[in-house]
Amino acid sequence: MTTFLVGLVILIVGAAVYGKICENVIKPDDRKTPAFTKQDGVDYVPMKTWKNSLINLLNIAGTGPILGPIQGILFGPVAFILIPIGNILGGALHDYFSGMLALRNNGMQMPDLVKKYTNGPVYNIYNIFVCLLMLLVGAVFIYTPGDIAAVQVLGLSGKATDVSTWVVYGVIFIYFLMATMFPIDKLIGRIYPVFGAILLFSAVGIFAGLFLKGYTLPEFTMESLKVGHPAGQRLIPMFFITVACGIVSGFHSTQTAIISRSVTSEKQGRMTFYNMMVLEGFIAMIWAAAAIGAANGGITVSDAYPGQLDMLLKAPTLVIGVVARDMLGNMGGMVAILGVIVLPITSGDTALRSLRLMIADYIHLDQKPMRNRLYICVPVFALVIGILYWSKTSPGGFNMLWRYFAWSNQTISIFAFAIISIYMLGKGYRAAALMSLIPGMWYAFITFTFICNAQIGFNLPMNIAYTLGIIFALVYGALVYTQGSRIRLAHTPLEAEPLYGGSV
Repeated sequence: MTTFLVGLVILIVGAAVYGKICENVIKPDDRKTPAFTKQDGVDYVPMKTWKNSLINLLNIAGTGPILGPIQGILFGPVAFILIPIGNILGGALHDYFSGMLALRNNGMQMPDLVKKYTNGPVYNIYNIFVCLLMLLVGAVFIYTPGDIAAVQVLGLSGKATDVSTWVVYGVIFIYFLMATMFPIDKLIGRIYPVFGAILLFSAVGIFAGLFLKGYTLPEFTMESLKVGHPAGQRLIPMFFITVACGIVSGFHSTQTAIISRSVTSEKQGRMTFYNMMVLEGFIAMIWAAAAIGAANGGITVSDAYPGQLDMLLKAPTLVIGVVARDMLGNMGGMVAILGVIVLPITSGDTALRSLRLMIADYIHLDQKPMRNRLYICVPVFALVIGILYWSKTSPGGFNMLWRYFAWSNQTISIFAFAIISIYMLGKGYRAAALMSLIPGMWYAFITFTFICNAQIGFNLPMNIAYTLGIIFALVYGALVYTQGSRIRLAHTPLEAEPLYGGSV
């Protein structure tokens, strides 16, 4: 339990200190935000701080900060240290600066920010990745909550051949469509407080259950590192691909851009963007602890998965229900399970909403008329249905879907880190630029190494993958630094509003 508690201290103290440092770098002021300057009653809508923060949390916290850590803890108790450090230095910084850059640029979506700070080819590559990711998020976040609801709440089979499974999927699908189409304050803004209450009960309940049930948690030692993953997976890069949400998730930058359109003051940014990512890190920590504690306590999900490896690696969604009921009883456990179901649903809806906005911005289609929103939503949702059907009916379809989702999610983050670094370099903040350039280079190494070595990628030997990953990270860092310096030397204004301390 000591390592777990030390990790929580790192998370909380780190958020207070590093969050303030990030805020001092960006220097939020009293300029009018896009919620007022571009108010349209659909996407640009002023909302209160608590509501924006809650919506952002629910947007970014899908099943990732639960399923990822449940599998990530198999790398050992080092997860209790890597999650908070990565969250503070990488993920929360990534979310904060992404959201603030969107605020400073009239609520721009990420593709337009990438285009502004990089160039045409990078912009086109990013668009391909981000559109693919949003489609995968939409499909994954219908699949996972649908299966959890069908099997653990409704007592259904959850099989592809069972009509009831598709009915459950259909209900979630219809909600996604409504959330994508309707103004943000009409549906999402009203229903999310209820979802948030369920989520908070779930998180607090599981956290308290760790102590009340007396779960035994492993402690970090150098010997624990030698034990390694039971399936032989390498800590680097696999841990950082497996545990995305909670540490760093590129998906989040697309969601902070949405919320930037309803934030009423730049000074709300730290709470809305930085602290909500820290809270997601807390959720990741408690589920990692709950999963390994249940396994160490001899709890199994079924006779089909008798061991720790089988339970955590092969049946993480079943672990959620078993742990929740063991800690909170049948009634409390059911509410906790509902909290887990809420997470992916409230990420999938805004993933597809952000995809609509990105496409609309790309083709310059006004989104105020309902028919224009339909023009985009119909083909988008048709693709999601196709991906969902394939992943559910194909052997191993979901596992492949999840791997591509995880890799593309992390790959998207290096684009966000790049534009943050370019922004800092362009303003002459060279030391501050390292805050984002270093994690950007790290994830460039992680994602490239993974795809070079993985069976879903190029299937190269690990030593070759490591070498190529290092080269890619160095090239990435050099290109980002060069672009940032070029903008500064060209005296190109980086914002619509005047820069602090004069233009660069």
